[in-house]
Amino acid sequence: MERQREYSRRRVLWAAGAGAAGVALAAATGRACTRRPALLRAGDFDLADAAEILAPSPLYHRTVAQSFAFDDERGEIYTVQIVQGGVRLPGEARAVTSASRSANGDLCVTRLAADGRRTGHMYLRGFGHGVSIGVEPHGSGVLLWTESQAHPNTGYGRAVARFPFRGGTVLDTTDSRLRHHRPVPGSLVNQPSLDLVRRRVLVGHWAATGKGYEQRYAVYGLDDFVRGRYEPLHLVRPAQLGPDETYQGCALHGDHLYQLTGDPYSGPSGSNPPSSGGNVRVRAIRLADGRTTEDVRVTVASDLAYREPEGLAVRLAGGPRLCTGFATGAAGDRQLAIHAFASVRR
Repeated sequence: MERQREYSRRRVLWAAGAGAAGVALAAATGRACTRRPALLRAGDFDLADAAEILAPSPLYHRTVAQSFAFDDERGEIYTVQIVQGGVRLPGEARAVTSASRSANGDLCVTRLAADGRRTGHMYLRGFGHGVSIGVEPHGSGVLLWTESQAHPNTGYGRAVARFPFRGGTVLDTTDSRLRHHRPVPGSLVNQPSLDLVRRRVLVGHWAATGKGYEQRYAVYGLDDFVRGRYEPLHLVRPAQLGPDETYQGCALHGDHLYQLTGDPYSGPSGSNPPSSGGNVRVRAIRLADGRTTEDVRVTVASDLAYREPEGLAVRLAGGPRLCTGFATGAAGDRQLAIHAFASVRR
């Protein structure tokens, strides 16, 4: 039921589109996966050269992770997930069901040490689905970038917010201290990702067209974006995903944006059995013209149980690596594993 509910929500979004410290983290690079002899390139990364940098680790809740990002200055990882059912937060009269949490866009952020130890958590109420997040080091802590102002019909964010991580607190999307950025008015399913090397912000979104909604991306200068100057450096209109493809996240690095798709394993007789290696794919999309330059099937960590792709991010510690997250483990006890792909420019 966990994934059936999620699939139905993502299919609804598809239908709408068709019609809707760094040293510590580098040292934590764990088991190296078997390296293939040939380069399997996607943009600036070799998807045949992979290493596990986070072994399967429990988050604050046991729902699947939705995305993650790195604080490369302190060697920490921030993850986000839908709040699990049965939890009662401050100001709530009773415990809330998982279906209501998903519809409301209620998220839980977990902070992990490089070795997977949980070191803090924070609740975001009414923000969205957490498809992609950003982490910006700031003073003695970090600023989180997430979608915000969840749409009442979908639970996905209509805006982007930037705010400090404060462990043990609950932040509501209606909080007067928040500034909600709407760089593309009327857009849906907004997803921020950061490129701190070039100080850029990637915002994936669904934009209104004459025939419904279409998936697009926009890249902005980070400092201008924070000031409310939404003049894009790039507007990207990628090839649209097929109705059987499940979108799982995006990342920005260099001259490309990266797009993750895929589903969890199905049973042996299903359409995505473990014996197939899964249907996870990473696409490299050129910023200059929106063309897909590589479309690579990812078979790393094929022995994980469940193995649903969840989140895409770039880790800078030890040299840039493109990282994919995988939800794994049993239903009701999901964990997160992260694998990293090496840069071809080392």
